[in-house]
Amino acid sequence: MSKFLVAGAGGFIGGHIVNALLNNGQEVICADIKPLEFWFQFFDNNKNYSLDLKEFENCLKVTEGVDYVYNMACNMGGMGFIENNKAECMLSVLINTNLLRACKLNNVKKYFFSSSACVYNSSKQNKAFIPGLKEDDAYPADPEDGYGWEKLFSERMCRHFSEDFRLPTRVVRYHNIYGPLGTYDGGREKAPAALCRKIIKAKLNNINNIEVWGDGNQTRSFLFIEDCIEATQLVFNSSREYVFNVGSEEQVSINQLIEIIEEIANYKVEKKYLLQKPKGVRGRSSDNKLIKSIVGWSPKYSLKKGIQKTYDWIYKDITQNNNNNKFTKK
Repeated sequence: MSKFLVAGAGGFIGGHIVNALLNNGQEVICADIKPLEFWFQFFDNNKNYSLDLKEFENCLKVTEGVDYVYNMACNMGGMGFIENNKAECMLSVLINTNLLRACKLNNVKKYFFSSSACVYNSSKQNKAFIPGLKEDDAYPADPEDGYGWEKLFSERMCRHFSEDFRLPTRVVRYHNIYGPLGTYDGGREKAPAALCRKIIKAKLNNINNIEVWGDGNQTRSFLFIEDCIEATQLVFNSSREYVFNVGSEEQVSINQLIEIIEEIANYKVEKKYLLQKPKGVRGRSSDNKLIKSIVGWSPKYSLKKGIQKTYDWIYKDITQNNNNNKFTKK
């Protein structure tokens, strides 16, 4: 049995990573800046630390005796959050930098960094329904301001720690991960969860409209959480140090995403477009050729199937539990 550290274990993807590792019989150390009661998933039998990994001493503490590290920790959210909190997002560079330093000193065997599709050159994303972005489309560098720059810099830091200090690193660029146990309210939620919430509440309250940021024609691809976790572990266990896209190639407009949710909900709404709200790049999708050829991964969930599972979970949480984003104890 190996010992894993999951940094950002109290977050959406981090919690699912912890669950997968435990199911594989691994020992897991969990760390997150959030108080334990606000973790998305909480596992009693682990060592669980609520501390700030921007501090080097805390990174040394949680990596001591650890074999492998998943760094899922950063300050992030949907487009509204990252456009309005650029400095806070960039401070996450301290987490990656200090974790890498601690891993070097504590002889960690392998390090995983969770990057983002926000690193991609914005000039290649100014039209709707663009071709999927290939990994080398991140350069010449012109990423999302703030959050995207932090992720791109941290990717380079991983690369150079691997080159200079022989610390094996793995990096993936996530494209809009969604699914059950994710946030769907409060300002950090992403489009699939936010739109599910809006349509559910409209239906429950007999309201015939929802607010939509932008004109609804901006496009994205969205990846279901179970596909994300499978790809993450395959990349981590691979012998190659490429940077990989982890996303879906099923590109849709926000209007098309709304239509999928309307069909699932069996409820039609009018759209009130808020053109002044943050909306990000015009179009973005993943090109999965590299990860498919090297790792052998491709998504199993269609967007409609994943949205159905997400909608059902949010509907149940709103109507039965009424405890949005309270932790799930296991």
